[in-house]
Amino acid sequence: MTAHSAPGALTVPVAPGTAACAAALEVATAYCSPALLNHSVRSYVWASAYAAQRGIEHDAELLYVSALLHDIGLVAEFDSHTVDFDVAGGHVAWVFAAGAGWPAERRRRLSEVIVRHMWDVVDLREDPEGHLLERATGVDISGRHLDDFTAGFQAEVLARYPRAGLADEFLACFQDQAARKPQSSPATSVRGGLAERVRVNPLDRPAG
Repeated sequence: MTAHSAPGALTVPVAPGTAACAAALEVATAYCSPALLNHSVRSYVWASAYAAQRGIEHDAELLYVSALLHDIGLVAEFDSHTVDFDVAGGHVAWVFAAGAGWPAERRRRLSEVIVRHMWDVVDLREDPEGHLLERATGVDISGRHLDDFTAGFQAEVLARYPRAGLADEFLACFQDQAARKPQSSPATSVRGGLAERVRVNPLDRPAG
């Protein structure tokens, strides 16, 4: 399944109507805090809206499921003391996709997109879903690329999916991961000034 929308006025995207997407939302709702759940949904919204704005072809179901599960490795039930949270989340997602009946290659792609969301840059030509998720999570966590969206669109997204204290919760998760796994991707982010970037995210200081 692919999605390709002509550039134009943005509307807040909704989930693709597939059983796998409904199940991913159910899993994320069961295991994630309200702040982390809304972050996951917003990550899909930013990614899908950006794709619509730019006319980027992508697999909408794959993008949605990866967005909803991309931080599942941060929750207590799936936290790993031996591998990076994004790698652990990729394994959880692979198992989820197997249960959903996805073929092996599609399961591999889901895991790959989740791992790549922690990369600095994902090449659009090589991996459109990975590119969209990496970009969208940057928007939501630190405000990077936020100027891709109008203030009105931002306000509508935040009204539907409030941030609910995400900044403090997310930083606490990453700082804990960094302390326990000093060679992990969260540790690299923390050393690279993540706290400062999160604290100045305009999404946590909405106008008005």
